[in-house]
Amino acid sequence: MAYEFDLFVIGAGSGGVRAARFAAGFGAKVAVAESRYLGGTCVNVGCVPKKLLVYGAHFAEDFEQASGFGWSLGEADFDWATLIANKDREINRLNGIYRNLLVNSGVSLIEGHAKITGPHEVEINGQRHTAKHILIATGGWPQIPEIPGHEHAISSNEAFFLKELPKRVLVVGGGYIAVEFAGIFHGLGAKTSLLYRGEMFLRGFDGAVRKHLHEELVKRGMDVQFNADIERIDKQPDGSLKATLKDGRELIADCVFYATGRRPMLDNLGLENTGVKLDKRGFVEVDDLYQSAEPSILAIGDVIGRVQLTPVALAEGMAVARRLFKPEQYRPVDYRMIPTAVFSLPNIGTVGLSEEQAVEAGHKVQIFESSFRPMKLTLTECQERTLMKLVVDADTDKVLGCHMVGPEAGEIVQGLAIALKAGATKQQFDKAIGVHPTAAEEFVTMRTPVKR
Repeated sequence: MAYEFDLFVIGAGSGGVRAARFAAGFGAKVAVAESRYLGGTCVNVGCVPKKLLVYGAHFAEDFEQASGFGWSLGEADFDWATLIANKDREINRLNGIYRNLLVNSGVSLIEGHAKITGPHEVEINGQRHTAKHILIATGGWPQIPEIPGHEHAISSNEAFFLKELPKRVLVVGGGYIAVEFAGIFHGLGAKTSLLYRGEMFLRGFDGAVRKHLHEELVKRGMDVQFNADIERIDKQPDGSLKATLKDGRELIADCVFYATGRRPMLDNLGLENTGVKLDKRGFVEVDDLYQSAEPSILAIGDVIGRVQLTPVALAEGMAVARRLFKPEQYRPVDYRMIPTAVFSLPNIGTVGLSEEQAVEAGHKVQIFESSFRPMKLTLTECQERTLMKLVVDADTDKVLGCHMVGPEAGEIVQGLAIALKAGATKQQFDKAIGVHPTAAEEFVTMRTPVKR
């Protein structure tokens, strides 16, 4: 059978655009359908605008510390509307770049909601298109638990478009999105409380990292409450929100922000017209080649619920394009040693195994850890400390994990991720000569393992 397209991609986010562009570059006839915005979550309501807001929040610290270096500043005044308008302008610019990337690659961009009507058929804007392969790259969507009054809460989708900065914010959640937005609101001057129902936030991160970040957030004056969860939200006559907690306490805020997980975005996608199966969490079930139970339909990125990071979706999109249309260049995605950052204030950078994961995997570990006040802060009153940690296999000397909490942690750990990916040993770290004076040199000067 002759198909209109070799590949029809649903979703113009990071993974979908990468797969489409490279498939077209390999000679395939490709279409992309997008119903919302080009660039997906990351560009529009995720990592890019969030990082811009983190930069904005960080200026409060810079102004505070400037006097130690001889700068006399007038009273700083922050305008939320200016930050959001400038952010919107940059996102619009990036939307245009994504559009040009697709069009210049020869991809047919169809704007509208795509519904799969059969194993090789997609309907969009009342028209039906056929394709040999269909790729689902529709990403995820924030979830707000359906407690009484949940309609008064917002998610990350709405946070980027608030008309004004709330004076009092409750951030609910214990993952990286909750921690990052709590830092943004707090840094920009809002009275911020971070509520998490568990014992300690950032489950899955190294224990020392979690503890250190908690200490630093409290030191900065943020209200962090563990074992705290909201039972209901009531709007008050003055427009404020009353959050009643499960322990009976009541908190008043102007904004309740939920970051309690994301679901796969499969609404009205038409999967019932195919043999595609979902796993027990509701994500699209795929094999190692990203192929679903329906052989002609593939899926990548957040919608498959593996590692929900933009660079991972990019790698998966590349793998699909190569396997289908340039098999001689195909190589599977390696999910080991994926570096990541949390743009909390201070930042977290991490790659490899946490101490807990290494022990659970059966490694006999040596831990090298350092906590220090950065050089930049020695001329200021700020008492923030940086944490650096290496998890080492005691038998092979191989560095299993590298973790940092402190300024530019993500930038530093990206370079170290290459070393860990290459199988670097602690001895090789020790032989490396540090760049002085930097915080990063601490990673190659830690000589004595800490006792546990």
